[in-house]
Amino acid sequence: MPTFWRLLRFLVPYRRAVVASFALAALAMCATVLIPYLLGRGVDDIRRGDRHALAGIAIAIAVAAMLRLALTVGRRLIAGRVSLGVEYDLRNGLYGHLQSLELGFFDRQQTGQLMSRATVDLQSVRFFLGYGLIFLTQSALQLALGGVAMFAIDPALAAIALAPVPFVVWVAQRYGRRARPALQEVQQRIAELTADVEENVSGVRVVKAFAAEPRQLERFRSSVTRVFDQAMYSTRLQAFYQPLIGFLPNLGLGAILFFGGRAVLHHNISIGQFTAFYFYLQLLISPMRTLGVALGMAQRATASGRRLFEILDRAPEMAAPEHPRPLPAGDGHVQFRAVTFTFPGARTPTLHEIDLTVEAGSTIALVGATGAGKTSLVSLVPRLYDPEAGAVLLDGVDVRELDPTELRRAIAIVADDPFLFSSTVAENIAYARPSATHDAVELAARRAQAHDFIVKLPDGYETEVGERGLTLSGGQRQRLALARAMVADPRVLILDDATSSVDASTEQEIKRGLQDLMAGRTTFVIAHRLSTIALADDIVVLEHGRIAERGPHDELIESSPLYREIVEKGLPDQVFLNRKPLEQEVAGL
Repeated sequence: MPTFWRLLRFLVPYRRAVVASFALAALAMCATVLIPYLLGRGVDDIRRGDRHALAGIAIAIAVAAMLRLALTVGRRLIAGRVSLGVEYDLRNGLYGHLQSLELGFFDRQQTGQLMSRATVDLQSVRFFLGYGLIFLTQSALQLALGGVAMFAIDPALAAIALAPVPFVVWVAQRYGRRARPALQEVQQRIAELTADVEENVSGVRVVKAFAAEPRQLERFRSSVTRVFDQAMYSTRLQAFYQPLIGFLPNLGLGAILFFGGRAVLHHNISIGQFTAFYFYLQLLISPMRTLGVALGMAQRATASGRRLFEILDRAPEMAAPEHPRPLPAGDGHVQFRAVTFTFPGARTPTLHEIDLTVEAGSTIALVGATGAGKTSLVSLVPRLYDPEAGAVLLDGVDVRELDPTELRRAIAIVADDPFLFSSTVAENIAYARPSATHDAVELAARRAQAHDFIVKLPDGYETEVGERGLTLSGGQRQRLALARAMVADPRVLILDDATSSVDASTEQEIKRGLQDLMAGRTTFVIAHRLSTIALADDIVVLEHGRIAERGPHDELIESSPLYREIVEKGLPDQVFLNRKPLEQEVAGL
C-alpha cells in the first residue's frame, strides 16, 4: 500500500472529528464564495441607487463573514485536536513497537537516528494529517465552488480565466515527483546530524579528556554541510516551482480585464457581475498559489512516513510465545544444551556448541580473554538474545517457551558499566521492583555498601542522579546497580564484572553483602579479579567461544596452562601463584 494511503489510516480513530472538520471547512467555503456574489449585487445596487437593498447586502456580507469566522475557528479547534491525537497515537505506537524489538535491533541502530524519526519525522506526519490534509481539501473545494460560480456568471469568460489550471496541475505534479526523494534525503541527513549530536553529547567526557573538540567540531560541520547542501537542493526546487505555480493563475487576470471589460462595455454582463467575477478569480488564485506549499507538506509527510514505517513494519525477531508456559517452580537450575550463538550481522559464531549445567543455588565464575564469549553466554539466560542452535533451560524449561517479562523478573543483571536513569536514587534502586518500600530500598543500599554515601548527597535518597547517573562516580553507580539487583530478589543473579569500578577496600565490603545475596541463588560471576572469582563454587574457562576447562581454582591452577596464564596476566590482584594467598584471601572475605 502506498505510504500516503497508509498515513491516512492513522485518522481512522478520529473519523468523526475529521468528517466534522471537513464539514465545517465546506460550510466556511460556502460562506466565502457567497461574499463575492453579494459584493457584485451590491455594486449593481449602487449603480441603480437602491439604498434599501444596499443596506441588506452590507448586512448579509457581515453575517457571511462572521459565519465564516465562527466556522473556521471551530474547524481549527477540531483539526488541532485531531493533529495532537494522531501525534499521541504515533508516539505511543512507535515507542511501544521499539520496546517490542529485540536487543539485536538496537545493536545495529544509532540512537540519534531513532530519535530523529520519533521527533522530526513524526512532527511532519502529524502536521500534515492534522492540518495539511484539510487545507488541501479546503483548497480543492474553494477551487470547485469558485469555478462553478464563475461558470454561472459567464461560461466563456470562466473558460478563459481557468485556462491556466491544467498547467498549474502539471507543474504541481512535476514538482511533487522531484520533491519527494529530495525531502526524504533531507530527513535522512537530519537524522544523521541528530545521531552525531547525540553521540557527541553522550561521549563528552571522552571528547574533553582527549582534547578532541576541534575534531568533533569538524565532524559536526561536515554533517551540517550535508544537511545544508541537500536542503538547498530542495529549496531550489521550491524556489522555482512554487512561484511558477503562483504565477500561472495571474495570467488569467489580464485576460479577464480585457475580455471581461469588453463584455461590460457591450452590456453582456453588468459591472457588478464583472466585480464578482474578478473576486472569484482572486479567490481561486490564492489556493492555486499555495498549492506548491501544500504539496511540499504532503511530500515531506510521505517521506517521513516512509521512514516511520521502516521501523513499524519491522517485526520483532524475538517474539514472545503465543501461549507461554508459566514460570516453573525451582531455585534457578540453568542448563545450556549444545548452544551456538552468532551476533546479528556477524559472520562467525561467538559461542560454539556450549554444554554447561549450573546447579540451582551454586555460583559459577566465567573467565577468559576478551571476546571469549563470557557476556554473550550469560545474555542468553534472560533471553536478551536467542541462540541459533541449541537451547537454554531454566529449571527444566526452554526460556523461549516462557513469557520474557516473567523470565526477566526472575533474573537480575549487574553490568560493568551500570546504567542509571535520570531520576532519584531511591527510584533507581527500586527500578526492578517499583513496589519496594523505602525500608527495602535502604536495606539493599546498606548491603551494597551504598547507604553511607547516599545519606551524604544533598537530598539523600531523593537526590536526582542526573542523566545516566553522571553526577556520581563509577563506584557509586556500581553500588546502586548492586542495590537494584538486591531489591529485585532474583532467582538467578548475573554479575558481569560488577565490582570493577570500586577500590579493593570497598570491594571487600560489597562482597560481604554479595555473599548474603548469592546465598541460595544461582549466580554467574564474570570477573577479572581473583578475589571475586574466589566467591564461586566452580570456574569455567572460555576460549574462542568454547569451554576449555572447568573446575575449582586449586585444580585448574595445577592442570590448566590456559587458566594459569589467565591468573598470571589477567587477574590484576593475584600476586602469588601458590595456594596460600588464595586461602588467605578467601578466609578474609
